[in-house]
Amino acid sequence: MTVIAVVSAGLSQPSSTRLLADRLAEAAGRHLAGAEIRVVELRGLAVDIANNLVTGFPSPALKEALETVERADGLIAVTPIFTASYSGLFKSFFDVLDNTALQGTPVLIAATGGTARHSLALEHALRPMFTYLRAVVVPTAVYAASEDWGATSGDGLASRVDRAAGELAALLSRTPRKRPAEAPLIPFEQQLAALRPFTTG
Repeated sequence: MTVIAVVSAGLSQPSSTRLLADRLAEAAGRHLAGAEIRVVELRGLAVDIANNLVTGFPSPALKEALETVERADGLIAVTPIFTASYSGLFKSFFDVLDNTALQGTPVLIAATGGTARHSLALEHALRPMFTYLRAVVVPTAVYAASEDWGATSGDGLASRVDRAAGELAALLSRTPRKRPAEAPLIPFEQQLAALRPFTTG
């Protein structure tokens, strides 16, 4: 079974960020029948994420959330845009995620904001971050400004949601998750021996 993790970094309740995340998840489910959707809501993990940043140890709830993302076959990541970039909570979550966890994973990026002029944050902030993490980011990024929620025709929000979800489903259908091979464990004594100067008799 294909598993899609959905990370939502909305701060309010109700949240337009969570609403967009739910619409993307629903659309992905339509394109990829039988997919299991697992939602990670960061709002309730804010304190745990901050504690992990300073201690290096996740709480049980945060550990479960990180494992959900790490084990998923695909990811939908949605953040509100603050000061022309992703939210600090969103970035902090991916800072504590293992930096190899998303290698080869198809990712759909999306964001919400009060004005359309923040839409470029998807391209100058989110896409580079996930590219750095070696994820496979789908071509269509989805941005929802306040005025987009009422659009009903043309290349409106519903059309962009469906197109992006279709691209994510297509990647998941034809490309198996690339999991990095684990490096063999070399005993410490053997590593030390390899550092000794080579001498000839």
